[in-house]
Amino acid sequence: MLKRLLLVSSIATLLSGAAYAQSLTVGFSQIGSESGWRAAETSVAKEQAKQRGITLKIADAQQKQENQIKAVRSFIAQGVDAIFIAPVVQTGWEPVLEEAKDAKIPVFLLDRNITAKDKSLYMSVVTADNVYEGKVAGEWLVKEMAGKTCNVVELQGTVGASVALDRKKGFADAIASTPSIKIVRTQSGDFTRSKGKEVMESFIKAEDRGKNICAVYAHNDDMAIGAIQAIKEAGLKPGSGIKIISIDAVPDIFKAMQAGEANLTVELTPNMAGPAFDALEAYKKDGTIPPKVILTESKAFGPDSAQQQIELKKNMGY
Repeated sequence: MLKRLLLVSSIATLLSGAAYAQSLTVGFSQIGSESGWRAAETSVAKEQAKQRGITLKIADAQQKQENQIKAVRSFIAQGVDAIFIAPVVQTGWEPVLEEAKDAKIPVFLLDRNITAKDKSLYMSVVTADNVYEGKVAGEWLVKEMAGKTCNVVELQGTVGASVALDRKKGFADAIASTPSIKIVRTQSGDFTRSKGKEVMESFIKAEDRGKNICAVYAHNDDMAIGAIQAIKEAGLKPGSGIKIISIDAVPDIFKAMQAGEANLTVELTPNMAGPAFDALEAYKKDGTIPPKVILTESKAFGPDSAQQQIELKKNMGY
């Protein structure tokens, strides 16, 4: 009889746990779909939620912080179990996060961090080491140039975004002790292909029709692809005449590598939601507090990895 009661109790516990997981509702304030990587992040988040039986409500902010703040307030009003935010910029979040805290709704930051004196306003940030990503890119160029002079133009991400600031710092630190390599022009391309092309066109005009440019360092692959288009239209050769270095590792940059038009990309995994869901479920289950920063892995890839990476990306929501 006791064994039977224990069995019934165990089954009931399992069923209640499954029902609990399915009852979770998470609001996700996504920046937008400005790049292939961002679209993949959204796709992976949906898949991760589906696997766990979690209801995921996504609000596309179209790259505007005011839209994100409205979305967060809407999620609070709906009484969601948690809020995920991929913050478009790193400042200006305290008031709305105070509202989430007052409502006892845990907040997780995905991909990007924020600047806030009170770290209790968010539970955890799931992100790559973006300084490290920039450092890997810079170190590759130092090694590749082997003491030769190289003028670099830099396509920055969105102004004020933590990821842009960190990727800029990492690259600058890596080349700081190599005076033969210097950044001669830097401007935001807003992480978009079209803006990257536009800014690269201005760089080419300013640098003797591109003759003074040795390399492009782009904070993401989409801007790099836009830059490649501008370089080709100017009659120059991306990849050989002008080296192309970027971050994200989306399929199109590997296709550019296969065409000999790009040299290096540093991977940023689009699975930021998975670790956040894991941490949320553990917190809801028994109050486990996750690490303040959950780091994902970043790896560098060159042309020799292109075909393999294209095939792998097909299974990752790209």
